[in-house]
Amino acid sequence: MGEISLENMEFFAYHGFYDEEQKIGNKYSVDLRVWVDFHRAALEDQLRYTVNYEKLYRLVAEVMATPTRLLEHLAQRIAQEVLQHFQMVEKVEVSVAKHNPPIGGVCAKARVRLSISRDRRQQ
Repeated sequence: MGEISLENMEFFAYHGFYDEEQKIGNKYSVDLRVWVDFHRAALEDQLRYTVNYEKLYRLVAEVMATPTRLLEHLAQRIAQEVLQHFQMVEKVEVSVAKHNPPIGGVCAKARVRLSISRDRRQQ
């Protein structure tokens, strides 16, 4: 089993609990880690035996384009979409961060992290 990571993907999106957040938008960062058996891809140098990074990125971008209220829900949607679209993926970990969250004080990012295995419940 190997790990593929897309780190610090940045998006401007319209997520947030407050209506104003969904109107003005904010900057978000997403880290995605997937575990897949890419032994054959490593041996044969063939993309078809692993997960295409570009397709992973596009899937995350599509999910980020649909507003949600909670980061927890957003992370869950990304993880579910990855497992649904990439049958080779055995486990997925998603981290979503909102930059400068509106919490009434100085905070660079608010972050949630979620890990789901194909054969197990949420971890």
